[in-house]
Amino acid sequence: MSQEKPGQIHPSWQAVIGDEFNKPYMQALRAFLRQEKAAGKSIYPSGSLIFNAFNHTPFEQVKVVIIGQDPYHSPDQAHGLSFSVPHGIALPPSLQNIFKEIAADLNIQMSGNGDLTPWATQGVLLLNATLTVAQANAGSHQGRGWETFTDAAIAALNAHREGLVFVLWGSYAQKKGAFIDANKHLVLKSPHPSPLSAHRGFFGNHQFSKINQYLAQHGQTPIDWLL
Repeated sequence: MSQEKPGQIHPSWQAVIGDEFNKPYMQALRAFLRQEKAAGKSIYPSGSLIFNAFNHTPFEQVKVVIIGQDPYHSPDQAHGLSFSVPHGIALPPSLQNIFKEIAADLNIQMSGNGDLTPWATQGVLLLNATLTVAQANAGSHQGRGWETFTDAAIAALNAHREGLVFVLWGSYAQKKGAFIDANKHLVLKSPHPSPLSAHRGFFGNHQFSKINQYLAQHGQTPIDWLL
């Protein structure tokens, strides 16, 4: 582990999806990112953090997958984990709503710390569909190849693991996870925690307690959601 270079992907993931890095779409994606940087654009997260989700949650240790869409596109927010912000950064609205639902569901008091790394190290893969974005330009790196790469990661988990929990908030995540085998895994769906949709069924979905009940039933240690 200590020998890894910044931005490298954990060996456990390299073993299952490493071939993706040699495919034409990934070479085109690399070229696109180089062009963006050459044009003077700020790209988030920084290169060493792009594969943060994979490096914090090795393939064999994944218990839960929470699928997001894009990294945050404002300075200092994105650090390679879906919905998460570094310690000391104000909570974005969706994360505020996630914390509200956890507090209500589990009767615990969440702090103002939005760094979800402790979830990742317990086996929660916090996976965005697109792993980079240009500053102040939401969705700017969609359709460039990242979705193919993250589909490959989800497909590997679906095929080679059993008893995982896939959390699909909103129509985008639900489309991305449409092929997951619900006979092998628990698939939880609800509206997105965004302020635009949280009141349509994200609040009151009790998914955090459902995740832990499922893990316990399958002989896994439940997630400590408290931050």
